[in-house]
Amino acid sequence: MPEYKAFFVKKTDSFSDIRVLIEPKRMKGEPLLGQDAIMIAIPSELRSLVDFSQAERTPLKAISPFKLFTIKIQEDFPLAIAGPLLGSPQAVIVMEKLIALGAKRIWVLGWCGSLQPHLRIGDLIIPTHALSEEGTSAHYPVDKDICETDFFLNTALEAALSKSALPFKKGPIWTTDAIYRETEKKVIAYGKRGYLAVEMEMSALIRLAAYRSVELTGVLVVSDELFSLKWHSAFNMDRLKKRSKAAGRVILDLCMNGIPETSLTAS
Repeated sequence: MPEYKAFFVKKTDSFSDIRVLIEPKRMKGEPLLGQDAIMIAIPSELRSLVDFSQAERTPLKAISPFKLFTIKIQEDFPLAIAGPLLGSPQAVIVMEKLIALGAKRIWVLGWCGSLQPHLRIGDLIIPTHALSEEGTSAHYPVDKDICETDFFLNTALEAALSKSALPFKKGPIWTTDAIYRETEKKVIAYGKRGYLAVEMEMSALIRLAAYRSVELTGVLVVSDELFSLKWHSAFNMDRLKKRSKAAGRVILDLCMNGIPETSLTAS
C-alpha cells in the first residue's frame, strides 16, 4: 500500500496574504444596496420585520443560504434585510454578500443566552466586543484592538432604545460554535469575567467588519438563561417576542429615517 504522510502547518507559517479563489461579489442583475443593511438571525423575527416593513423578496443569482429582502428608500439604493443565519460561517457569508452589494453599515438582531442573573429572558444587550470560540474569525487577520462594535452606531442605538423605553445593557459577550459544549466551568468563569451572554455569530461579524472597514452594531435579546447552571429556555415567551419585535423596529426606524445628529456627536 502507498504511504500517506500527514501535512502539518507550522505555527509560524502565515497564509493571510495568499490570494483567495472565491471573492464575494455583486453578480449581474443583483441590486446595489444603500449604506444600511439589517441582518436578522431568527426566522420568526425575520418574517416579522419583513411583514411589518413590507419589504420585497429580492432574488440573488448564486445559491445563497439566506434570504434577501429590500425596501426602496432611495430609487436606486434600497435598504436590505437579510437572514436567517445560524453560526459564524453562515453569518459571515451573509455579511460578505451584503458588503459586496454595497452595504457599509450593518445592524444585527439576534438572540442570546444570559450569563448574568440580572439579565433575564426578553432583556436587551448591545454587545461591545466578543470572546471568540468560533472558527471563522481567525481567517480574517486584523488588529485585535480594533475588534469592537462601532461607537457611533452604538450611541445611536442606545439613544433610540432609550427613547422607545426599551432598557438595555451594554458590554462584552461570548461567541461559540459549539452550543453543546457550553460547560458549567465556562459559564461560571466567563460570567465572573463580566461577559453578559453567549451566542453564535457576533465575534466573527465584528472581526469581518474590521477587516472590510465597515461599521457594525447589534441588539441581542435574551432568549434563554444559563447563569443558574441549568438551561432555562423560553423561546415562545411573549416578553421575548415583544422585545424582539420592538428592537427590530427600532433598528428599522434608524435605517429608514437616518441617525439623529445628536447621536453622531455624542461623546
